[in-house]
Formats: sequence, structure tokens, C-alpha cells
Amino acid sequence: MTDKYLDRSESAEYLRAKGLKVAKTYLQKMVTTGGGPTFRKFGSRVVYSATDLDAWAAARLSAPRCTNYAASK
Repeated sequence: MTDKYLDRSESAEYLRAKGLKVAKTYLQKMVTTGGGPTFRKFGSRVVYSATDLDAWAAARLSAPRCTNYAASK
């Protein structure tokens, strides 16, 4: 199945639905400064695929961590 392309607002909503707070303005900034998810242009509009958003989010997440207070003494 081919990914549906999402505009910036839909992409921010998609990531928020996964529990990751990302504003559409942040995605817009990342288009110009770099470091954001892979995007494509459709005419003058920027669009993202869910697969690219998932890969970007996964790359930004740390490995699972567990703190054991007793072990640190």
C-alpha cells in the first residue's frame, strides 16, 4: 500500500496522535533550516509521507532507559 501524502497541518496532527508534540510551524522551520523529516514538493506545497514522519520520529527518540536509584548509590 502506498502512503497518503500529508500537508504540514496533517503531519503535525499525525505526530501528535502518536504522542509526539510537534507544531506545524516547527515543521515549516525545519524545511528551511534542515533536520526535519524528508518532504516532497507538490507544486508549491510541502507534503510528507507517514513512513518518512515515522522514520524521522524514530531517529529522534532515545533508546529506552531505566533508572535504578539504588544502583547509583
